[in-house]
Amino acid sequence: MPKIAVYNTEGQQVDEIELKDEIFGVQVNEPLLHQAVQVYLANQRQGTQSAKTRAEVRGGGRKPWRQKGTGRARQGSIRSPQWTGGGVVFAPKPRDYSQKFPKKMRRQAMLSALSSKAKSNEIMVLDSLVMEEPKTSFIHGMLKNLNAGKKALIVVKGKDETVAKSARNIPGVKAAFAGGLNVYDILKHDTFVITREAVKEVEEVYGK
Repeated sequence: MPKIAVYNTEGQQVDEIELKDEIFGVQVNEPLLHQAVQVYLANQRQGTQSAKTRAEVRGGGRKPWRQKGTGRARQGSIRSPQWTGGGVVFAPKPRDYSQKFPKKMRRQAMLSALSSKAKSNEIMVLDSLVMEEPKTSFIHGMLKNLNAGKKALIVVKGKDETVAKSARNIPGVKAAFAGGLNVYDILKHDTFVITREAVKEVEEVYGK
């Protein structure tokens, strides 16, 4: 894997780093990426939607009018679906939308996502990102210095809540932790901004 530049928060190149081929240089499996995104989105669904069928709506036990002789269409209940306040046809009920995704497939999908970013030159490595307190303007200025675009995923080592709080108010920007990445977030964002320490953690977690 060729070396890529390492930048500071001011957008200046300070070093170079070589990414491991077994993590950032594998062949991209697009069908697997598609499946990984589908599984992720399905697992995000709460499945709590619910509506009442005609059997569950209160009332409607008496026939509204006699079958013949009124000149009106025959009706059996005021809680039939065509009536206002009636039941819903094929009413949705709570269900589990979650899907299983084998561990080996998850790992391969992650490698494909990381490699796709590397091949598209959409990875930017930061020398370090240390913040003493949450500050949205700092993250905004850093991304502007890096020309990271409007949709950027910032990846740091460990659970750095300071960076996460600083990035969450910027539209299109999200902070993630190296040990908790998912394929959907990687593909959704145009730029993959990752610290040098986070690169090492990713290589350790997904390395063979």
